[in-house]
Amino acid sequence: MTFSWLVNAPTPIKIIIFFGVWMGLWMPIAVISAIALNWRPPQPLNETQKLGLLVPLYGIAPIVLWKISQVQGQSFWDYGLSWRSQFFQSTAIGFGLAVISLILLFGFQFVLGLSHWRPQESVQTDQQSSTLNADLHPRNRLIQLGKKASILLPILLIALWISSTEELIFRGFLQKQLQQDYSWFVAATIASLIFALSHLLWEVRNTLPQLPGLGLMGMVLAFACFYDQGSLGLAIGLHGGWIWGITSVDTLGSVTTSKKVPEWVTGLGGKPLAGLLGIVMLLFVAGLLGIVYQEMG
Repeated sequence: MTFSWLVNAPTPIKIIIFFGVWMGLWMPIAVISAIALNWRPPQPLNETQKLGLLVPLYGIAPIVLWKISQVQGQSFWDYGLSWRSQFFQSTAIGFGLAVISLILLFGFQFVLGLSHWRPQESVQTDQQSSTLNADLHPRNRLIQLGKKASILLPILLIALWISSTEELIFRGFLQKQLQQDYSWFVAATIASLIFALSHLLWEVRNTLPQLPGLGLMGMVLAFACFYDQGSLGLAIGLHGGWIWGITSVDTLGSVTTSKKVPEWVTGLGGKPLAGLLGIVMLLFVAGLLGIVYQEMG
């Protein structure tokens, strides 16, 4: 079966074909995975279940994209991927900026007493207090710290994999397809809206308050690509840094609000993108990118 007719197909048809084939190939695997992972919708997904569904989903996407790009006489490089050193430098810069922005976000909340950090040890029950006292020895504390730090590398690899795949799909393929019919801004807005709505696939209730933040995040990542001359490097770094930072915080402990301000200020449900401060952080990053790259260019 040939797909040469896709070359001259309208942009909406190309986009529908991609998402339709992608979801069509994933759904049978998702059903089998859900049964194996003992997940019954609409139950919320735990991290293991989500990862078990996400691996085949994001494993299939590049294959479908490769076939579509092949039919159109393009490659992933046309979507913004590259093996050049400048690409990886941009990724590193984006990652560092994302981590710094999260440090500023949470640091601001901690300094003003809007939120408090609770490491995993503080959640231990009273019955474990004797064991906890034994662990206070400096050597044991170093061992515990090493064990915790060791999980940050796997989280980093997963974060970069997720960010690379999502940027290839939304800022690479989707936005560049839309730019054939629309202006850059309109294409970026539509791609960011679809990017935000796609997160409803995993969980509706907790994702709905985050939709404005996710949409704005998509626009910031689109601007990152624009400032990086169409390369996905800076966007992948930013996206991966935010995923890694927030996941690391959730893994090593938890951030609890102090009730000094309404929950929508720090983030509904403990989600930064569902709060005013998270929105301000994204706008800060967007503004900083604009200033820096205008000075450079």
